[in-house]
Order: sequence, then C-alpha cells, then structure tokens
Amino acid sequence: MRWKSRFHTFGFIGFGLIGGSLARAIRKQLPDAVIVVNVRDHSKIEQAVKDGVVNRTADAIDEAFSTCDIVFLCAPVATNNENLRKLKAHISPSCLITDVGSVKTSIHETVKELGLEQQFIGGHPMTGSERIGYLNSKADLTKNAYYILTVPEGVTNPDLEPMKEMVTECFGSILLVLSPNTHDYVTAAISHLPHVISASLVNLVKNSDDPEGTMKMIAAGGFKDITRISSSSPAMWQNICLTNTDNILSLLDDYMEDLAQIRTSLASRDPDALYDFFNRARTYRDSFNSNVSGPIARSCLLTVVIPDEAGAMAIILSMLAFHQVNIKNINITHNREYANGSVLIEFYDEPTKEKAYNLLKERNYEVQQL
Repeated sequence: MRWKSRFHTFGFIGFGLIGGSLARAIRKQLPDAVIVVNVRDHSKIEQAVKDGVVNRTADAIDEAFSTCDIVFLCAPVATNNENLRKLKAHISPSCLITDVGSVKTSIHETVKELGLEQQFIGGHPMTGSERIGYLNSKADLTKNAYYILTVPEGVTNPDLEPMKEMVTECFGSILLVLSPNTHDYVTAAISHLPHVISASLVNLVKNSDDPEGTMKMIAAGGFKDITRISSSSPAMWQNICLTNTDNILSLLDDYMEDLAQIRTSLASRDPDALYDFFNRARTYRDSFNSNVSGPIARSCLLTVVIPDEAGAMAIILSMLAFHQVNIKNINITHNREYANGSVLIEFYDEPTKEKAYNLLKERNYEVQQL
C-alpha cells in the first residue's frame, strides 16, 4: 500500500469532528504514525493527546510542520486560505497539502497563487454529525461515505494515487475525483442551497406562527425531516455562502423560477400541472434508491414495514444481528400513506440482502426489495 510508505508524519491545522475522525482512522491503521496538531484553543485537544491520537501540539503554524509528509487543513473554508499562506514557509517541497472544506474553487485559486499546485489535492469528506468537536469524532465516521478529491484540469499531481489509496483503505470512503468547479456546483445544489431553503422554511414558520406557538407545537414528520439540517452551525454556513456565492445564487435563481411556476399552477388550480410537479419529484427522488447509483454498482436495499408499537424496531435489528446479518445503513422513513412505520435498510452485498429478506419474510414482515 503506497500511502503507508508515502505518509508517516501527519499534520492537522484545525482539529474538530472531521479532523479528529481522520486522525483516529490514521492512528488505527498506522500505530507508529506521528500526528502534529495546531488549534487555537489547546484545551480542545487535551483529550486527543491523552487518547494517544495526537503526538505533538503546535502553538502556531511554524517549524513544527516542517517534517510533515501531509498536512490536513481542517479549519473553516475561509480560514484555510489564510492558514495555507502561513504554512507555505514551513513545509518541505515533498509535503502534500489537502483540506476538508466543502468549497473548493477558492482554495485552489490560493494554491495557484502560491505556486503549490504540485503539492495540493483538495478533499471533501461528505459526512458529519450534528455533534461537533473532537470529543464526538470516531475512526469510522467517513466509512462508506463519499470522499471527493479535487484536482484542476490539466494539473498532474504525483501524490494523487497514494491519496486515493488512503481515502479508500484508511478512511473506508467511496472515492470520487472532480474538478474544483464541478465540485462546487454539485455541492451547491445538493448541500448548500438545501441548507438555505431549510433555514428559510424554519424562519417562515417562526414568523407565521401564532402567539401560542401552534405551528411549532405540532411540527413533526415531513417538516422536521426537511429542516433538520437547520440545526447546523450558522457560522459555518455563513462562511460557505460567502465562498460559493455564485453557484448558490445561480441555483437559487433556478429554484425561484420553479417556485414561481408552481405558484402559477396553484393560483390557476391546474390539476394536471400540480400532479406533474409532484410526480416528477417523486419519481426522481425514488430513483436515488435504484440499483445503479454513480460509482456504486448496486445498492442493496430493503424496505420493511414495522408495526407502530414499542420495541418493534429493536426486534427486527436483534433478529438480524442474531443471524449475523451485517447492516451498512438504516433510515426510518416518514410517509403518511402508510399506517405503520417504514424502515429502509442497506446491506453491503446482495447475498446479505437476500438472507435478510428471507428471514423477514419468514416472520411475516412486509418487505420490499429495491
């Protein structure tokens, strides 16, 4: 494995949930690795030192990083650009730099300005948690999640292959390589704009609610599902909106045009247009769970209808665990078309899915293969 021979000393500038999780994964795979961390508040990494995850702490971005084979920039997006400028004076010519930010064009522009194109590969692990900080990090946080690497068109980086290996073998992630521009447009559509829309819906209900808070009191199901992401850090999303502004604006304009069209359909009480609006969305949304999805050859999925009673979910999971059925992912779906709850279960391979399907059918569960 080339990444293990290429990288031995790892630097982290910023060390929260993502940085801590990557460092834990590295320590698990390379027990003898040296991990150096710089953060503004050293009290936040005292536990990481006690855990044996971090070897050394650095008071500043200085010579402490001169021996690093790779440095991860894990601060907020705009701060990463500033830290990169400071780092340049202290790293060796053979040091690879990467980041974990969700906006890429800006930092690649800084990389080009600094002449570091042969030493930088952008990175974006598309995972996270509503809980933040090192204390909530875990070695398998990025397992089975997409990890996007960004390389500008026409740039050849000699460390791309070792980096790709580390993403898949150490972090257990699903690798995707994109250009910075493509990355930012894609994430604006599937991540950044949805956060804007989610926040606007929450604010709409807040501003429209009565003094007794009736809307807030009964908000559940679908509303909570589509607005859950509004609990994310306001500072982080302010930063993202100010660094991926053009893409978000472009997509926001398209979205507002769609809203104007559906408003017209509502105002004219056009049944065909309204049905088409919801049907197109449903069909496309359902295709997310199809058997062919990007670089993943097959998604091994089952939906199981569960009775609305205490312990029903625990019984299903315990039964599968007893028969040594390994679950990759699980999601409780809320759909008012069904009287009972429905759970979506994903498995690592087709034989495991078939085993689970047969076990559930034998016990008279309503199961559907997707």
